[in-house]
Amino acid sequence: MRNEALVGYLLHQRPYQEKRALYYLFSQQHGVIHGVGKKGAPLFMPLQLFATGKRDLKTFSQINIASQDNTQADSAQKDSVQKDSTSAVLEAVPYANISGQHQYAALYINEILWRLLPTEDPMPVLWQHYQISLQQLKQPLSNSELRLCLRQFEQYLFTELGFTLTLTHDNIEDPIESDYTYRFLPDIGLLPILVHNEESEHLASESGQTVFKGADIIEMARLGITEQTLSHWSKLHRHLIDHLLDYQPLQSRLLWQQQQRYQ
Repeated sequence: MRNEALVGYLLHQRPYQEKRALYYLFSQQHGVIHGVGKKGAPLFMPLQLFATGKRDLKTFSQINIASQDNTQADSAQKDSVQKDSTSAVLEAVPYANISGQHQYAALYINEILWRLLPTEDPMPVLWQHYQISLQQLKQPLSNSELRLCLRQFEQYLFTELGFTLTLTHDNIEDPIESDYTYRFLPDIGLLPILVHNEESEHLASESGQTVFKGADIIEMARLGITEQTLSHWSKLHRHLIDHLLDYQPLQSRLLWQQQQRYQ
């Protein structure tokens, strides 16, 4: 690409030379793109910029905060991005309009994206849901609403990555039985295990396995991600995220845990 106009959101950055940074951009047009540009691009705000380069690492130039109109799909197709009085000057304000605990949630979404998504693979549907999630995180949310926002976004991410969670049948296509206990294995599915339901929580805590009661799985399949089923979905999604990351720690999760300890 040569001087291609892009619209996107910054997911992650690293220092690169004195006045530049290495950026991981989630673009509307090409998915995640790696590039080098001038320091100071903010997180969680739509950006418009030019990208040049044939290799994996692009050069980003003329990075500006996008106007509302420029976040629409058709405007990103323009041949150039005009600088005018409506273009915002770059400011190093990483958490503009997202405050409190919501910052950690937004950082978490960013981290799972830049660590799990392939580069230069367009994902317009996920890009739209990312925007929606950021808008939700700018609103006052209860703890349950915050967790619901994250679980719903994770589900869209799993779909884009090709992981479909089947909760109506076990790994050999037998229907889920309410009085059975199941272990979740990401590459296999739900595996019935021979324990009584009252022993399942003890088994999970002792072995570190992700274990569910059959009745809870049936409820998850029937209701989807709701406040009533939230704790079960959180356990399931965490196991799958950890598996996809090869059980390497998430920095955003560690920051969240540290923040909770000091409250």
